[in-house]
Amino acid sequence: MAKFKFYTSLLLMFIIFGCGQNPFTGKSTLALVPNSQILPMSFEQYDQVLEESNVVKEGEEAQMIERVGLKIANASERWLSENGYPDYTENYKWEFNLIDDDQVNAWAMPGGKIAFYTGILPIAKNETGVAAIMGHEVAHALANHGQQRMSASQIQQAAGTVGMLALGDDQQSQQLFATAYGIGSQVGVMLPFSRKHETEADRIGIKLMAIAGYNPDEAAQLWKRMKENSDGEAPPQFLSTHPSNDERIQNLKDWSDEAKKEAIDLVDDDQGW
Repeated sequence: MAKFKFYTSLLLMFIIFGCGQNPFTGKSTLALVPNSQILPMSFEQYDQVLEESNVVKEGEEAQMIERVGLKIANASERWLSENGYPDYTENYKWEFNLIDDDQVNAWAMPGGKIAFYTGILPIAKNETGVAAIMGHEVAHALANHGQQRMSASQIQQAAGTVGMLALGDDQQSQQLFATAYGIGSQVGVMLPFSRKHETEADRIGIKLMAIAGYNPDEAAQLWKRMKENSDGEAPPQFLSTHPSNDERIQNLKDWSDEAKKEAIDLVDDDQGW
């Protein structure tokens, strides 16, 4: 019982004190693992991926990825400066690389490390489509979603330990709990947590692409093409790390005017929308 009380108290302390506030969402976020630990690991892993991949270093497509990435990153830093967070990305090292791979994918790592696969470019279709994807990935880095996922994983493991201790030495009950907790925490907590991150990245990303000068209406069109490319093959939403395509498309349509307004207010230019 003493161990149970100790781990319960420790878990509560982690949750209460292991939080930070993100300027883009205005919400408290889990931050049990500090950036001083996360960023060096992120940069090292990113370099390793590049070493093991066929990175496209020349040509129009590689230049476009870097150009769009820098425009989106600059847009984010302009927004941060205007909203009182001029030093927020001081430890970021923005980098944008194109990898020759048929995967329909792009991803971000903490600290501003972004990768695009050539397989997603036909669906992006044009530079504005690339900007919609880039805004989303840059948003993941800015919203500290990697840090939050690591923190949530630690809490998930700690909560599982507390539950096991509460059952004492009953091995059968422990096995049943481990199975039920593993499924329940994944479906009921971790997957919705990931979907929340995807939705946040969509909303932040469409704003950033607009500030960078790209028409945010293209974001919904991009996801229509994503939906067509998937041929409707997707797991039920409650078993997915991402919102459904239809929900995503509707959200982006709803947020487009908001993104345009914020961009116009910030840069004092309607970009011809």
